[in-house]
Amino acid sequence: MKSRKIYLNMMPLAEARSLFLRKFSPENLLATEELPVARAAGRVTSSPVEALLSSPAFHSAAMDGYAVRAAVTFAASDQDPVILRAGADAIPVNTGHPMPENRDAVIMIEDILETEPGILEIRKPAYPWQNVRKVGEDVVATELLFPSNHLLMPHDLAALVTAGVRSVSVWEKVRMTIIPTGSELISSVEAGYAAPPPGQTIESNASMLAAMAAEAGARVEITDIVPDDPELIKRAVLQAVCGPSHIVVIIAGSSAGTRDYTAGTIEELGQLFVHGVAIMPGKPTALGAIQGKPVIGNPGYPVSSAISFEQFALPLIYSLSFKVPPKRQEVVARAGRNMPSRAGIREFRRMIVGRVGEATVAVPLRSGAGSITTLTRANGILEIPENAEGIEERAEIQISLLRPDENLDATLLCVGSHDLSLDVIKDFLQRSSPACYLYSTHSGSLGGLLAARNGLCHIAGTHLLDPETGEYNTSHIKKYLAGIPCMLITLVHRQQGFIIPKGNPKGIKGIHDLARPDITFVNRQKGAGTRVLLDFCLEKEGMDAARIKGYGNEEFTHMAVAVDVLSGRADTGLGILAAARALGLDFIPLAEERYDLLINRAVAEHPGIVNLLKIINDGEFKRKIEKMGGYSTRETGALAFES
Repeated sequence: MKSRKIYLNMMPLAEARSLFLRKFSPENLLATEELPVARAAGRVTSSPVEALLSSPAFHSAAMDGYAVRAAVTFAASDQDPVILRAGADAIPVNTGHPMPENRDAVIMIEDILETEPGILEIRKPAYPWQNVRKVGEDVVATELLFPSNHLLMPHDLAALVTAGVRSVSVWEKVRMTIIPTGSELISSVEAGYAAPPPGQTIESNASMLAAMAAEAGARVEITDIVPDDPELIKRAVLQAVCGPSHIVVIIAGSSAGTRDYTAGTIEELGQLFVHGVAIMPGKPTALGAIQGKPVIGNPGYPVSSAISFEQFALPLIYSLSFKVPPKRQEVVARAGRNMPSRAGIREFRRMIVGRVGEATVAVPLRSGAGSITTLTRANGILEIPENAEGIEERAEIQISLLRPDENLDATLLCVGSHDLSLDVIKDFLQRSSPACYLYSTHSGSLGGLLAARNGLCHIAGTHLLDPETGEYNTSHIKKYLAGIPCMLITLVHRQQGFIIPKGNPKGIKGIHDLARPDITFVNRQKGAGTRVLLDFCLEKEGMDAARIKGYGNEEFTHMAVAVDVLSGRADTGLGILAAARALGLDFIPLAEERYDLLINRAVAEHPGIVNLLKIINDGEFKRKIEKMGGYSTRETGALAFES
């Protein structure tokens, strides 16, 4: 077996998907099974279904009233009513009762005047078969009820039972086997509640993909994790292909690395149709067949895994199930930021979407194939076509909503600086009545101010220090939002400092240690308030940023900085105490700063904003924030500035 497969010519998404789906049909893959009608809802008929009984099986009354011979009423009018005798000329019937012999019409009881007991006055003629359900009016025995490949809905079951059908032949459900691979992976059961050892990762893609497949109607089996051994992978794939599954998905090992064996396995055991699709994320996808069954090499990074599965595995499940894939609700939105893209690649960007004033706005989350939280935090997705040269801020874009029932009017978009207190606010908002939804994306304090200025968010988180005055935020708002009515609400005072490993193994004491050659630093992105604070302190101490190893290494959140320190990627980084405490790291204080929320007056009456202001002034919220460590709520909720 080849140990390394390098894809050079990526296939466009539409071409790869069409080629793959054309190769497989349910008739060649699926068996049929006989099911009782009561269990057949949601299944697809594998052969025509004919009625065994007629319905109704007899002429029956369609209304409560009197059964008559229509001919005896033809002369009836208001001037010359026809008189009938109850029980002789007119026989009382209820809805659904068999029609008496030699009667061909029913007169509704409200159209009859009983002038005296047993004497009925008819003032308008009845016509033959009026208010009568004739034999076979609904269903006639032997007629086709449902053709082959018909998706049985709940109301179809009533028709089957009425027509005397007690069981139906249906296609079996699509079965899928998911094989996670990778020597670095451990199961969640094996990991327990402890962090995995260095170099190992908890396998999470399989459960995600299995849930996606089950939602599409498939039955899914997940195998044990298979190490990066070509023979073991081949054995696992053959076992799955030879079993009852119709689709086999191999997670990871489809890239171009030296231990990526998936494409080679497919090629050796069967046919490899595609290796490399022009999408991002999801480029390493491999598509093929072994013993006539579809086999998908699914990328290992979580977001790539989800996108690839959505583009290939789900359409295949729906195709084999004779179902049309559900179409996501779409909205036209205004792009909240410039988004460059690569020519020739269809890019899938995770977005947060909300209504800001009269406009629908979509702001991109950080890209990255390994960041599964961008999927959990997103409520929309943007497809950037292969021929696009990126998206410009404020351009109109088409967004597919990931949560179609979500009320965009109840959504708050927060852009700017990151703080852990935003997660607490999010939880309080969703527990409130009516619920509101806070979505945040981290672009740095300056990015938040500019988004607020341009009407692209409801809230901007900011902690921009003015080195000349020592004030936070006010001078920057006057500069960038001049003439725009807004208000600045203090959220928290928080401790900023150096996040360091537990026990401080390198003996870091303060800012001067950043210039040591044995210290690797991790910074925040340009425009972030934390970076402004760092640069201010460096200038104050007369230090040259160029001497700091890692000054150009950038992260977008305090937690990302803390994770870099925890993982050993950096020896230290500037962040908040709460982030250090959350990961069990040590902390060296540098400064206390004020973190504020900027709100454009144009959206200040939004119910979510009104609710947010109530929440942050509540004692329960303040106690929860204080408990996180490194925070003071002494001015929380106070108006710091307005214009």
